[in-house]
Amino acid sequence: LSSQKKFDEIKKANQAAAKKLVEDQFSSSSEDDDEDAEVKQGKILAKTFTIYTSQTDGDASELERTRQYMNEAFQSGAMTCLICIASVKRNQAVWSCCGCFCIFHLVCIQKWAKDSLFLVSSPLTDDEFGKKDYPWPCPKCRFEYKRSETPSRYYCYCGKVENPTLDPWLVPHSCGQICEREFKPSCGHKCLLLCHPGPCPPCPKMVTTTCHCKKAKPVPRRCSAKEWSCRLPCGRTLLCGQHTCENSCHAGDCQPCPRVSKQRCICGRQTAERLCASPQWQCDQVCGKPLPCGNHTCEQVCHAGPCGDCPRSGKRSCPCEKSKFTLPCTEDVPTCGDSCDKVLECGIHRCSQRCHRGPCEICRQEVEKQCRCGKHTKRMPCHKPYLCETKCTKIRDCQKHQCRRKCCSGNCPPCDQVCGRTLGCRNHKCPSGCHRGSCNPCPETVDVKCNCGRTVIKVPCGRERTIKPPKCKQLCSRPPTCHHSTQEKHYCHFGRCPPCRQPCQKTLACGHLCPVSCHDEALVKQTGLHQSAGPWEQPSEPAFIQTALPCPPCEVPVPVECLGQHEVSPLPCHSANPYSCKRSCGRLLACQNHTCMKECHHVTKLNSSADGRKAGLECSHCEEECTKSRPPGCPHRCVLPCHPGDCPSCLQMLKIKCHCKLSILYIECLKLTCADLKEKELLISCKNQCPKELPCGHRCKEICHSGSCPLNCSQKVKLRCLCKRLKKEIQCSKIQEGQVSLECDALCKEMKRKAAEIKDAEAKAAVEEEKRRQQAELEAFENRLKGRRKNKRRKDEVEVEQSSWQKYKNLIMLPMFGVAVVLVAWLMVYND
Repeated sequence: LSSQKKFDEIKKANQAAAKKLVEDQFSSSSEDDDEDAEVKQGKILAKTFTIYTSQTDGDASELERTRQYMNEAFQSGAMTCLICIASVKRNQAVWSCCGCFCIFHLVCIQKWAKDSLFLVSSPLTDDEFGKKDYPWPCPKCRFEYKRSETPSRYYCYCGKVENPTLDPWLVPHSCGQICEREFKPSCGHKCLLLCHPGPCPPCPKMVTTTCHCKKAKPVPRRCSAKEWSCRLPCGRTLLCGQHTCENSCHAGDCQPCPRVSKQRCICGRQTAERLCASPQWQCDQVCGKPLPCGNHTCEQVCHAGPCGDCPRSGKRSCPCEKSKFTLPCTEDVPTCGDSCDKVLECGIHRCSQRCHRGPCEICRQEVEKQCRCGKHTKRMPCHKPYLCETKCTKIRDCQKHQCRRKCCSGNCPPCDQVCGRTLGCRNHKCPSGCHRGSCNPCPETVDVKCNCGRTVIKVPCGRERTIKPPKCKQLCSRPPTCHHSTQEKHYCHFGRCPPCRQPCQKTLACGHLCPVSCHDEALVKQTGLHQSAGPWEQPSEPAFIQTALPCPPCEVPVPVECLGQHEVSPLPCHSANPYSCKRSCGRLLACQNHTCMKECHHVTKLNSSADGRKAGLECSHCEEECTKSRPPGCPHRCVLPCHPGDCPSCLQMLKIKCHCKLSILYIECLKLTCADLKEKELLISCKNQCPKELPCGHRCKEICHSGSCPLNCSQKVKLRCLCKRLKKEIQCSKIQEGQVSLECDALCKEMKRKAAEIKDAEAKAAVEEEKRRQQAELEAFENRLKGRRKNKRRKDEVEVEQSSWQKYKNLIMLPMFGVAVVLVAWLMVYND
């Protein structure tokens, strides 16, 4: 079991790895990474050019050459060391040539300089080598550097920072500081870019300068383009001295005068039309003027100035120049008869003939001559060279081949054979003459093209096998491999085109178009081809084939009505069939009161004109009681089952109370529900006197009735005055309305006065009694203060004599309270 479990785990892991591999292979993640790298590279370039573009108002047209070098610095494999034919990486020490700006590995250029100096110094002695500082050349442009300029340390491009740190947000091998190298040609300003490879761009500073001819007013211009022309005629006097320059304002000297004029030759004998720029010319005639001797004429061709003296006048020497004679110019100088003694062409012997005119003869003396290599001697005429047939066996300066020259003097010439060694590019052989040391880098460049061939980059020969093809921004022009007429737009690439992501748009059986992505070349994993024998067997890679998959079911929403015709819902086309919406049917049953409660179902229509909301044969049948509303006041149900139309009249008896709620009446339900208000009033009345009490307290005199009783009470009541002494019988309704009142007479007023006097006397007596009590308490307190009964701890009891009011107040108050109660009771009865 454990082995089987491990086998399953390994199998799942392999399947997951295979799936991930296929997804990575056919996804555009690499394109996304490339796009991210391009965005990052663009930010770094913009940062490097910021200060420069701020001086040029955003104009970066002069930065194309520098941009090209920087793009090569970013592109993987584009920067190649021509010495070792290997890529220059970000973390490697480099050296840049100041002539061609080519970048080499620091170790490679040091070895190159050392080898070059060794080759120069090998044929020289130590004394000769120290007398001169022999240079070494750049491998690419042959720009010569002194021995002291051999690089020994790794610097950034601008030379400020030694061993610059690797920063992913800077140009490789850059220190990130402002370059500040002087512009070439020098203008006094310095480069404003951040430390960068390649040449510095033109100076962006603004200077005020005038035109070439100095006629226009000074204007502000870029320092790199400060030389400008105002386009006006130059106007400067030409060399001819007669005409002015008609060209537009230009730099440098004016061109020669282009006009043609008649000019005499130097001797003045001939006149010809010639360019005004070359006024002096010679004709072909001999001067012919008589010389001062009078015997000869000037034999010089057209010349200026005097002809001079006769060349035959004065002292003249014989041919051997040993004797001098003074003779007229008409006579020739005779030979002196002495031996010639001029050194012959051999440089050793002299001419043995007598003084003679013309050249001497060749040397015919026989001498013992040694050959050029010094190995053989022979007697032979002096004028003949002696070369033996012995071939030189010395090794030439290439240190590979023998000289093999006949009778070599020892100073063997350079090797004339072609080197022929295979260069570092592995494609070509060295075309130089045979030499020592390493061969020069292959000068050839190879075009690395994209798949369509429109985008090309030049790389050193030998790097075309390792460098990535350039990213082409042209659209892929391959024909589509699916059923579409045109393929989805994507950039030029190698290998298979990415899967088509366009909508399929094939017509399905339902008539709609397939909306999913193209599936003509879908990758399908083949399963079941190979069964592993056990966990020990190495699982094979999953096999994928490209095949056309059928279109998926149509998912276009189609409006479909449910079975009960309640709603119309959009359903996928492939499942667009009548369906149940799960609601109740809701069709009106035959009872015309209830609806079908079945779940949404199909209903058969008996005829086309039937109402679509009526129940059909498939609907349920109503089995409920009649629930129609009864007439107002009828509490009984309909005796029939649920039915259409109105219910029959109710014939049951109603047991109800009368208006006064004292009697129970039995009335037919139909009479009560059909009667109007007056009739209902009579039907429900018990015909007895109403037992209700009026607000005044008397009983209602009306027959049993509904609603509130009338307020006009006709009962006779006694009316008393305020002191309850006078009384009078008056109708109750008038008293309630406040129309009648009974005022007290004089006797009543007198009785009120006497009662008030008695009350005042009682109040005065109470006040006096209170004063006497307080006086007694004061005297007792004073006695305690005088020290009486000092040894006794009890309180003095002061006997206070009671007043007559205190003795008889209970006897007086009780009868008065009784009288008041009787009066209140009488008033209540009188009012009733």
